[in-house]
Amino acid sequence: MSFRDSPAFDFVHQRFKRKLEDFDDDDLSSELTFVRMRKDDPNPNPNPLPSTASGNNPFLTRQHPHFQSRASTSTSTQDAALLSYPNRIQFFVRMISGGNTLVLHGKPDDTVKFIHEKIQSVTGIPMIEQRLIYRGRQLQWDHTLAECMIKNDAGLHLVGRMRSTEHPQAWQLVDDLVSTIYRLCKGEKGVCLKSVKPKLIEFLNMTAKNDVDRDHPAPHLNIFLSLCAPAALVMLYMSPHEGNRECAEELIRHFIDSSRDMLPKPIYSQCAPVVLEFCKLIGRTAPHDDPLYNLCRGSLASMVEDLRIGRSLRNYDNSCNKPVTNIAVEDIFPFVAELASLLSDTLVSSMESSDSISPSPCDVNNFAAFLRPLRAAIKDQPDFGGLIPTPIRYSLPCYSDEIKLLYILFLEVFEKVQMCLDKMEGDLVIEETEDGGWDQYLAILKELRGIAKLYQGAEDFFWVNLKRNKVSLSYLILRYATRDEDYKWILEHKELLDFESRRHLVMMLLPETKDEYEELHEMLIDRSQLLAESFEYITRADPDMLRGGLFMEFKYEEATGPGVLREWFFLVCREIFNPQNALFVACPNDRRRFFPNPASKVDPLHLEYFYFAGRVIALALMHKIQVGILFDRAFFLQLGGNNISLEDIKDADPYLYSSCKKILDMDPLTVDQDALGLTFVREIEELGSMKVVELFADGKNIVVNSRNREEYVELLIQHRFVTSVAEQVNHFARGFADIVGEEKIQKLFFKSLELEDLDGMLHGSESSVSVEDWKAHTEYNGYWETDPQIYWFWKIVGEMTSEQRKVLLFFWTSLKHLPVEGFEGLASKLYIYKSNDSVDLLPSSHTCFYRLCFPAYPSMAVMQERLNIITQDHVGCSFGTW
Repeated sequence: MSFRDSPAFDFVHQRFKRKLEDFDDDDLSSELTFVRMRKDDPNPNPNPLPSTASGNNPFLTRQHPHFQSRASTSTSTQDAALLSYPNRIQFFVRMISGGNTLVLHGKPDDTVKFIHEKIQSVTGIPMIEQRLIYRGRQLQWDHTLAECMIKNDAGLHLVGRMRSTEHPQAWQLVDDLVSTIYRLCKGEKGVCLKSVKPKLIEFLNMTAKNDVDRDHPAPHLNIFLSLCAPAALVMLYMSPHEGNRECAEELIRHFIDSSRDMLPKPIYSQCAPVVLEFCKLIGRTAPHDDPLYNLCRGSLASMVEDLRIGRSLRNYDNSCNKPVTNIAVEDIFPFVAELASLLSDTLVSSMESSDSISPSPCDVNNFAAFLRPLRAAIKDQPDFGGLIPTPIRYSLPCYSDEIKLLYILFLEVFEKVQMCLDKMEGDLVIEETEDGGWDQYLAILKELRGIAKLYQGAEDFFWVNLKRNKVSLSYLILRYATRDEDYKWILEHKELLDFESRRHLVMMLLPETKDEYEELHEMLIDRSQLLAESFEYITRADPDMLRGGLFMEFKYEEATGPGVLREWFFLVCREIFNPQNALFVACPNDRRRFFPNPASKVDPLHLEYFYFAGRVIALALMHKIQVGILFDRAFFLQLGGNNISLEDIKDADPYLYSSCKKILDMDPLTVDQDALGLTFVREIEELGSMKVVELFADGKNIVVNSRNREEYVELLIQHRFVTSVAEQVNHFARGFADIVGEEKIQKLFFKSLELEDLDGMLHGSESSVSVEDWKAHTEYNGYWETDPQIYWFWKIVGEMTSEQRKVLLFFWTSLKHLPVEGFEGLASKLYIYKSNDSVDLLPSSHTCFYRLCFPAYPSMAVMQERLNIITQDHVGCSFGTW
């Protein structure tokens, strides 16, 4: 069943149809219709608007908040209407200065003051400057129309000129624009279509120059609305006369384009009521696939996405620093429902069709744009104060229908998306690389999750149900997630993703390296002063320069490029995490893992070096270089802002872990007999002497017993792994945040990963180097795979130790550790080149391009001798590399 056939769509459609049709004839009697008359017409026709071929007037006047068309087709029709309401009086008010005429409807007991208020509402002429003249005498405010002897078709004169208004030029300009459109719709001879556009251009230029005060309503746009210019343009668009439709479309498009390009953002947003009228009027008379309607709907979406709607008529809200305008929730919701219907229909079609059908990016973007102010308006209501309870079985204090229907829309669209994701997983099994038109699914899921956050239990429902689509969700991220979108909403639920998709998302939190050498931060470093000089280059550099990328060169060496940079990262990280430098200590249970050294202050610059280390690690990750380093779990958790438990310290301090476990597992009676002899203190070694630290005030006098032992263990762990290294961790995090841009991104990076994920990204593959995988990803230049030298080479490599292979790999690529995917994860294949050098020379390498070069050695023994030399650790680093 399509969404258009669902109860939700029917409810939406019927509700808003009733709103449009719910027009009270009593309102008609008190509404003002502003009609342009020809200045030389001595007997103004009370119904001058032309009828279409079908007999319906296309001019939709603003007689109701929902713009219900009440078009009349002839004077006789209107006269008949007047006879049906004997208490209604129709009369005309003629402007002396402009020759324009207002057609008014009133009741005999309406006061003259009430008529003055109507005139002010449409013309802007202050009431104090108005004088109404009838039969040579001025009408008094407190008299009624009956007392003034005003009858049907009476003619009054308004003494007051347009220049008495605040913006007389704008009034006159829009007045002329609408008058010209009216004459075009009548099909009058001598009216040039080309005369309309200059008037609109002049009005927009005037608006751009004057409507720049965002603290007050945009007066020019209000004038444009008050004089029914949008309705006039739509009337022209629906006109049967030749050229009118094309002219109107050009004018409406020009208004939208110029508003976007010429007006400041706050004023551009205030164009929303005008474009809303375009949408309502065109949408009521043209099909929903009408290009002009779609343009107006998309433009309205861009205007309202940052607006505050539904509670204020001021056009700027200083409390939230966002523009507001007189757009209501009821105005926005029909577009949300319409776009939800379009998306649902497309999703259903994609399931039923063998072709690749994807929801339109434009529809998805508009759906998101309309949802933003709608969600904000719902959350702004003080009646809720929290999540909306579900199921919604009672009347809500405000936006009742919209809140109910929005939840139904969420369920309808989410169901369709999940069905598509199920189908996707089946397609991936059959044809893994086939694109089934899935590029908009992530964007739709993001908006559905945004709706779910409004309702109790809905977000949990969303994530729990999405667990069944982990495979397709991970595929979507790897295939379609790009840097120009925000995917933090997915990272909050990292358990739904696999390692590759998590890595893909967090890598987009890091800056993107640049290829332009002139933008790279250049370093020239002496190997003998590797750590000290690297510290100066990285610590003193502006973060913006580092984010652009690095260019590395060692002093007295000719080699440059990515291969040298990979080597530098490996060597400098080996020095940073060398326990002899006292910055980090290796975990006893896993010597590859490191934790900040609580005693690092033996070096006066230790905090600056932690700051330096944070920058280096962030840069290594940014450049996708495996440096052979692993973090301890306690250190990793702190970088993500997470708490540390007893199980998290197992590798970093196995003795403390074992002791704490014994304390917690000991018989309570034994503990209460003071068998432990413990108080709330901790002994630490500092500069060769023991020091006692209280875990809280007067802790040395508090005995550990069965009731407080859990608190004791928790405080002990907190002091050992948090308090004692807080400064070191903070400085490391600050250095890392410098590269990613801000602290919250730094925390999100680590929070979004599992420790094993970071292991793979920072250290690389834990598996031994596979010779078969190596061989499968190697190509040849000058040699053939069947040449004896190639056969000898792979036989020798196959007989090497694991460490020798790592040294050879490092000599060849400047990488001692492969990505977790193995050789497939490298930027390119590896190459063996045949050189013309003497067979007495050792192999050489171009690490930047993953090239190993050697001559045609005469025997396997000679080749093995040469390879044995370069696979010695002290030789393999940089010797013979370029």
